Amino acid sequence: MSSPIAKNTFAQNRFSRNNLSRFMMSALLVVIAAGCSNNAADATSNTSIVNNTDAKTSTSKASADSDAAVIKALQANLNTSGIEENIISAVPTDMDGIYWVTAEGLPSFFTDKSGKHIIQGQIIAVGEALPIDISAALVASTAQEALKAVDKKDMVIYPAIGETKLVVYAFTDADCGYCRKLHEEMDDINARGIEVRYLAWPRSQESVPKMEAIWCSQDRKAAMNQGKMGADVQAPSCASPVQEHMALGAKLGVRGTPAIFTESGQQVGGYLPAAELAQAVGAS
Repeated sequence: MSSPIAKNTFAQNRFSRNNLSRFMMSALLVVIAAGCSNNAADATSNTSIVNNTDAKTSTSKASADSDAAVIKALQANLNTSGIEENIISAVPTDMDGIYWVTAEGLPSFFTDKSGKHIIQGQIIAVGEALPIDISAALVASTAQEALKAVDKKDMVIYPAIGETKLVVYAFTDADCGYCRKLHEEMDDINARGIEVRYLAWPRSQESVPKMEAIWCSQDRKAAMNQGKMGADVQAPSCASPVQEHMALGAKLGVRGTPAIFTESGQQVGGYLPAAELAQAVGAS
């Protein structure tokens, strides 16, 4: 296993395009270095101890049109600071004057109406019977759309046995111990009606060639099975989607592997045994 320093260097190289990218991703580097995850603590802000059952409250404005004035102001402020980022949308939230921003190649974040401040993390609304994470549904919506846009031919898919009840996306690394534990239970997971769609998330530079070889293999499932057992996978180089998956993972705030998402964009955490995974995603 490579050192945390090497992993940090790799994470910085793969994620950083400019000052803002480096700044925003720096909070993730230590956790990326930690590698595999077997608990929900490594989930993105989709997963919270705060009540999210009243998702309609946090999404009541999510369908509103993006505010062009906020985008223009934010873009201008970024440019003034020497930062070149393409801002896609700025959607009003339930917190007055605060907007949910989507940008190319970056995790989504909040900004104010003037576009002068970048805010990362959760915003919790209190005053009701239970606290509500107003960011959770927005984060999930971003993930849902991004994952939906990934072409099936660019994933390694393990279909459900019989009726497909649910689909999950899993960012994975063939060299990750907990990814291997999850893979060992694939038959059980599929038998519960869950289709698993793998995306590549090599945790270190050393893992990149193996992941690219898996995706460049004629039989990706066989190559994945071999890689998960620790075998060396070789294949002719190709235009693999591994780099695109890594960029997508960065955008979605993936911080460890396996990182499992439902079709609705909710991240359910790291490794879970098949029965617990089925319960977590609602397939039990």
